[in-house]
Formats: sequence, structure tokens, C-alpha cells
Amino acid sequence: MIDPLSDEKIIDSWHTNATPWTSAVREQRIESRKLVTDAAVIDAVMSRSPGSVLDIGCGEGWLSRALAARGIPKVYGVDVVPALIDQARAAGDGEFTVASYEDLARGALNVKVDVAVANFALIGKEAVDELIRASPRLLDPAGALVVQTLHPVMATGDLPYEDGWRKGSWAGFSDDFSDPAPWYFRTLETWVALIASSGLRLVEMREPIHPATRKPASVILVAVCQ
Repeated sequence: MIDPLSDEKIIDSWHTNATPWTSAVREQRIESRKLVTDAAVIDAVMSRSPGSVLDIGCGEGWLSRALAARGIPKVYGVDVVPALIDQARAAGDGEFTVASYEDLARGALNVKVDVAVANFALIGKEAVDELIRASPRLLDPAGALVVQTLHPVMATGDLPYEDGWRKGSWAGFSDDFSDPAPWYFRTLETWVALIASSGLRLVEMREPIHPATRKPASVILVAVCQ
């Protein structure tokens, strides 16, 4: 039986929800993404003027397509869910591979890029730890890691501001979604420490502001090779 608060459960949930997720993204049903966070992560990546990008946890491939459309010649996308990679391949504008974060950490993809980007894709625990600590091996010498995630100060809600597993929710999504994935909450201090443990150097932190609430919609961390 799968532990309901585990990396394994996250993957199980995304297998279940690959089709409704693809529809939600392509039909722009997620307000915060449409208003602020999609453009924010694109801007963060493009600010590095990359010639190659690895889209980690690419899902159905929207970010890979957006970056390719902006002239990046080499765009790679990886995701552990075959149904999402099938959707990404069908839409084109990238080289897409089924791979887990553990696979990436252990060198299965065999590529080095100018930017590795993870957009709201690092929600687990052990697999994310392993990936971040191995991330320098995915980067060219002047490369950068770009991570967009929920802003911890906003995402903690009424719960204590401390690391730990939390139950997922599809609140605000359609009834097509089921079996929400759990996620591992990390404080901002923990994110910074995890990146430092990889040997990367944090050089930028962005806090995209939601135009309606005037509060942070996310946090974007940019780290470079030492």
C-alpha cells in the first residue's frame, strides 16, 4: 500500500490526473498562472540568455513550448508520467523524455544545459533533495538552476511555519480531478539551505506579485554554479 504522504503518492496522483491537468493548463483555467506566474518563470529563464534549457517536471510541455517560441534552440523536457510526456511530444517544440527525478540525479539524461528550470514541480521530499543536490551535474559551467514554487509564507496558511508533509487539495479545480497529491512544505530558509548544499550559489530571489491580491503568488530562486 502506498504511503499517503510520500513521493510515491505524488506520482500516483499525477498518473490519475494527467488528462484533466493537460486540459486545465491548455485552456488557461488556473488564474494565478494566467495572471502572473507563467510570465514570471519565462522571464526568469530568459534573463539568463540560455542556448539550452532542461524543463524538469515539464508536464504537458507548455513551458518548453513557450521557451522554444522565444528562440531557445535546445529545449529538453522530462517528466515521470508517460501520459504527460505523450501530450508534450504531440504538441512538439522540444525533446521530451520519461524520467524520474532520481533518474535525472543519477545521470540518466546525459545532457548539460545553460538553465535547468523546475516550475511548481518540486513538491516531494527525498526525490527533490536528491535532484537539487545533483543539479550542478545538469548544468554547463556558467549554468543556472531556476525554481519557481509556492511562496512559503503564503502557502503555510494557518499551519505552523515548519517543514513537513501536507495533504493536497484540488479546491478551485473542476470535478474531473481526483485523488490530490500530497506535498512537502519547506520554509524559505530550508529552500536556501538545500540549494546551498548542492554547491550552487543563490544569486537572485524573485517574488511575483498577484495583481489582484497584491501578495506574493510564488517565489523564484535562481542559483548558479560556483
